[in-house]
Amino acid sequence: MEIEKKYLVKYLPSDLEKYEGVEIEQAYLCQDPTLRIRRKGNKYIFTYKKRVPNTDEKINVAEEIESELDFDSYMHLFKKADGIPIHKTRYVIPYDGYNIELDVFHGSREGFYLAEVEFLSVEDSLDFTPPEWFGEDVSGDIRYTNSYMAMHDLKEH
Repeated sequence: MEIEKKYLVKYLPSDLEKYEGVEIEQAYLCQDPTLRIRRKGNKYIFTYKKRVPNTDEKINVAEEIESELDFDSYMHLFKKADGIPIHKTRYVIPYDGYNIELDVFHGSREGFYLAEVEFLSVEDSLDFTPPEWFGEDVSGDIRYTNSYMAMHDLKEH
């Protein structure tokens, strides 16, 4: 089970260069449930993700299953993907006992940033105080899911 909150980013942390970024390419085969393929460095991953209803729409709870792919399988599926592939650099930033995954988008989404934080429980997520460089909490806004962004231009927001 994945429990996470997602935030827009007002500005990048001043010490971002001290964290190693990994390049990610991902594409989508289906929106609901989400079927995603991802290249993260030299690893290839197939993901099934299905949102689970919960009492707080500001928290994303999803069943998530991942499986490794080989390069040929990834490329075969990549050719069948819908929309525009997502290209981004992900930084993992430790913060107050959590890991912030900061995504810096590239290509047609250049200059767009999102931060995600995963939690062990819904209750844990409710106690989270974000750092000052976080902007609006967009956890409940489907427009900020990567699968939605793959199918829509950011200018539509």
